[in-house]
Order: sequence, then structure tokens, then C-alpha cells
Amino acid sequence: MPRVAAIDCGTNSIRLLVADVTVHDDGRRDLRDVHREMRIVRLGQGVDATGRLAEEALERTRVALVDYAAIARRKGVERIRMVATSATRDASNREDFFAMVRDTIGVEAEVITGDEEARLSFTGAVGDLDPADGPFVVTDIGGGSTELVVGTWDGASADITAAYSADIGCVRLTERCLRSDPPTDDEVREAEKVTRQILDDAFAAVDCAAARTWVGVAGTVTTLSAIAQELPEYDPVAIHLSHISQTRIGQIAADLLRMGHDERASIGSLHPGRVDVIGGGALVVKVLAEELEERAGISAMTVSEHDILDGIALSIS
Repeated sequence: MPRVAAIDCGTNSIRLLVADVTVHDDGRRDLRDVHREMRIVRLGQGVDATGRLAEEALERTRVALVDYAAIARRKGVERIRMVATSATRDASNREDFFAMVRDTIGVEAEVITGDEEARLSFTGAVGDLDPADGPFVVTDIGGGSTELVVGTWDGASADITAAYSADIGCVRLTERCLRSDPPTDDEVREAEKVTRQILDDAFAAVDCAAARTWVGVAGTVTTLSAIAQELPEYDPVAIHLSHISQTRIGQIAADLLRMGHDERASIGSLHPGRVDVIGGGALVVKVLAEELEERAGISAMTVSEHDILDGIALSIS
């Protein structure tokens, strides 16, 4: 039972999972959480406009990694893998980021392809689901990109039919279109137009017609579940495997896009680091919900607390 540490460094957040991995005779792998946490570091701050990682964003990420390295040592981690996604793929000063990671945690940060990101997200997302509910379509809404992947799950391994990484996410859409607080009607219309155009390419590459279950993962989606349930504070147990209808997703997105900063900040289940970008993320989910209802007849989203972070951990063992 090796003890591993997975780090997922995205555009908006950086997350750590320390887990014990049990490998069964039939090839199934189970994770037992030892420690799980998330911090908002906004590594992708301004990358869409400048093409560079901001110095203050690199420093916020370094501080988080110093703490994560200390946790890994205290917990007796044997193996560690860190994956970095779209913010570092797009940055001209990416080597500064890589050097900082090596100096801080002693391993290389892996900038994975969109296809690999989608595969890891799918594996983590469907692990607690009944294989009979497949085929599954998994969407992972991050800060700078959205992964769309279709496949099946037999309880031990995933068979992926198609995957696509679209260059749209809560941070990127907010910085590109939703500049006012709250955003104007024109900004919201422009943001929705941009989102549909980008996701059209994703749906052209990934045929979702045969999918039976939609699984949404990552912080935007889990936050929407908390809001839908009117949770007074974030509760991962209540959120995991909850369901949100397409209609309710649209209502929540509209509400968030009408709110100003202070009103959003007053939502008890909303992490302070997501206050500025949750409206953009909710809009991406709204468009996905409408498209999946039209293309696959799926009228609700299953929310999973398990995602690419769990997939990374499973890949180490």
C-alpha cells in the first residue's frame, strides 16, 4: 500500500492529495485519503493578456508548494507527482515556474497534454459510479481550460472514446469578457457567445450522443452544487455524487452574474478565491448543460468531488 502525493497546479488553484493506494488482484485500485487540501493561487493571473506568469502569482504558488512539501514529508509520502495545466502551457516564462518547482519540492512539474488531462480527470471522476450508468461524459471546468471526455468504466479501468481540451475556463472567460462588477448585459451576452463558439469545437471533436450520465468535476462545479443545496458552508460529503438539473444550473448562473462582489462574497459555501471568477465558471457550466441536454438528452449533472487529482494519485501507483 504505497503512500503517494498528487499535486494539481491549475490556472486558479493548486491542490494536494496524500493517499494510500491499494492494488487488488483484479487490477482495481482504491484510494484512501490521508490529507486533501486546496489553495487559490491564481497562477494564470493575466496570462491570457500578457503571455507571462506574473511574479506575484509565482510567489503565491511557491508559498503553497513549500507547505505541501512539508506535509508530504510529515505524512511519509513515498512518491510524488505534480501536474501543471494550461497556465504554464501558455506562458513565455514557464522556465521560471519549472525551476521554482524543482527547488521547492524536488520533482519536475509535468505540463501534460489536453488529452492526458482529460484521461486523468475521467479516471478520477467515475471511480465511485456504477459502470452500468455509462457511457459517461465528464467535464472538468478549470481556470483556463475545460476538458470534455466520453468513455466507459468497468470498475477497474476506463475506456475513453474521445477527449478534447477547450481553451475556456472561469479565469480566462472572466478576464476576457466579464470586466465589470457585476458584468453588464452586453458582457454576459459576449461571454456566452465566446463560450458557445469555443465549446462548439469541443462537441465537434467529442460525440456525446451515446452518453447516459454527465459528471461534472472541479471547483466551479462543486461550488454550484453547494449553492444549489443552500449549504451554509462547503461540505464535500453533501456535494459528492449530488445532482443539479439543467434548469437549476441556469438559474444559479443568472443569479451569480447579477451579483456584485460583496453579495457573492457573502455566500458561505463560496471560497474567497473564487468570488471574482465564479460567474464566468457558472456560465461555462450553463452552456455545457444546455448543449448536453440537446445533444444527449441529459437533463442533470452528477457532481463528483473526485477528479484529476485522484487520477494523478492513481497513476503513480
